[in-house]
Amino acid sequence: MHPRIEDYALIGDEQTAGLVGTDGSVDWLCLPRFDSGACFARLLGDEDNGHWRIAPKGAERCTRRAYRRDTLVLDTEWETGQGAVRVTDLMPQRDRAPDLVRVVEGLAGKVTMRSTLRLRFDYGSIVPWMRRADGHRVAVAGPDAVWLRSEPPVRTWGQDLGTHSEFTVAQGQKVAFVLTWHPSHQPRPPLIDPYVTLDHSVVDWREWASHCRYDGPYRDAVVRSLITLKALTYAPTGGIVAAPTTSLPEEPGGVRNWDYRYCWLRDSTLTLGALLSAGYLEEAEAWRNWLVRAVAGDPADLQIMYGVAGERRLPEFELPWLSGFAGSAPVRIGNGAVNQLQLDVYGEVMDSLSLARKAGLTPKPHMWSLERALLTFLRTAWRQPDEGLWEVRGGRRQFVHSKVMVWVAADRAVHTLERYPRLEGDAEAWRELREEVHREVCERGYDPERNTFTQSYGSRELDAALLLIPRVGFLPPDDPRVMGTIDAVRKELDHEGLLRRYSTGDTTVDGLPGGEGTFLVCSFWLADALHMTGRTQEARELFERLVGLANDVGLLSEEYDPVAGRQLGNFPQAFSHIGLVNTALALFGGEGAG
Repeated sequence: MHPRIEDYALIGDEQTAGLVGTDGSVDWLCLPRFDSGACFARLLGDEDNGHWRIAPKGAERCTRRAYRRDTLVLDTEWETGQGAVRVTDLMPQRDRAPDLVRVVEGLAGKVTMRSTLRLRFDYGSIVPWMRRADGHRVAVAGPDAVWLRSEPPVRTWGQDLGTHSEFTVAQGQKVAFVLTWHPSHQPRPPLIDPYVTLDHSVVDWREWASHCRYDGPYRDAVVRSLITLKALTYAPTGGIVAAPTTSLPEEPGGVRNWDYRYCWLRDSTLTLGALLSAGYLEEAEAWRNWLVRAVAGDPADLQIMYGVAGERRLPEFELPWLSGFAGSAPVRIGNGAVNQLQLDVYGEVMDSLSLARKAGLTPKPHMWSLERALLTFLRTAWRQPDEGLWEVRGGRRQFVHSKVMVWVAADRAVHTLERYPRLEGDAEAWRELREEVHREVCERGYDPERNTFTQSYGSRELDAALLLIPRVGFLPPDDPRVMGTIDAVRKELDHEGLLRRYSTGDTTVDGLPGGEGTFLVCSFWLADALHMTGRTQEARELFERLVGLANDVGLLSEEYDPVAGRQLGNFPQAFSHIGLVNTALALFGGEGAG
């Protein structure tokens, strides 16, 4: 039986991440970066595409598992007829090389354990050469070298090209394994002490979590979401990936399988707001700095996403040797949407930089000249149709949300000049742009018959992104058109009480067959909109339901199927966790934010 998406837990070192299943198997790990080739790709194929399982001999799913409080250190426990055992998994913040540490501890009785390691570089396609060296095992193929240090003795079997160990642990006994990657042309990195590393990781994560300013209801869920966002941050640059995975399906067996191991500008304002509100100014500043570096250059060349270091070329291709999660092919690497025009990102960048300025983050040289250049471009480009924030592949349209975000760009520029009159800029021209965009959206993007804004000019389709209209200040929450839009979106995009992004019945919009699940961040947006319009009790009930959709270790994917009761899409998803943090702060921030 293939695992479900929610069967996985996240471990990581703020440069890459792995997924550990309820059966004790690491089924996904890209080394050395989030977007590197996976050396464990069982998640998207089968056991021969790479995995590392440590579990009691003959056992399947664990009895229980949990993160240690306020950390990214995972404990997985089994109770068997022989006794009880715990496997602790973590990836310590790296000094030079990435390490995966696995500590096995006997809790009761005497349990026979089995470790099965199958390393397969380049997304499960390359079997490395495994040899002994310095008392350890080293696997080499091309640019990759991985060292396995194992306290129990291991042996390599020829028939399955795996490395195996069978051993027993008694109550109170501990044994450790460490897997370390380095470039194959370089010497082996210094060895780490797995037990000291484990203790330090727990202390470091708890010290970081203690800075969270929020102390209201659902604090554990908020802190878990913030830890997840921290884990999805590429520490050297401050970029935050949308998810650590690629091609987890939005519909089981479907083709809506995308690579999310990159940094999207559309997430920028919401991410920055969540970090600032929760008290994480250092992380917010690192993200802002990544943003400024990534978007530097000709405004006409602004992309919707970048690599973790700001890379612009992310070519999309398929891996035919991988069958896909639960048979959902194709498996895609890279993301062709990088070449799309999405006018909304200009507004999101302007909003983020305005928010950073208001929060008192250290000013960056040339930041204002960059913002002025973005506005100069928008003054002539804003009338163009685009692909919209959902990256549809059915052709460009006049998306209402995109135009609203153009309004946001002009509005934030005007407010910045009003607050800092010494800055250079054409306030009058930006006010004219703001008014012109506002007038056109209200005339062409609004359906007076149904009292709702629509997905694009002249369409009858709706879009959950319209719920952001009051949040960004385009119209006040009590405007009848806002109330009508919230009610219409809630009714027409509802699926068992949660929201779809838009109607996938009209394939001319996104150009793809099949459907998808409800989009979790959209349901958080609905809770925000309900709260802003005075329906706070309904908002809280929806929020509580959404928190309840997280898996047993508090993680959310991109989407949810309320009929099958399962998570869908890439996992864990930054956008979903950003939504959880921001909605909790909006609903309960006054009840305990310090």
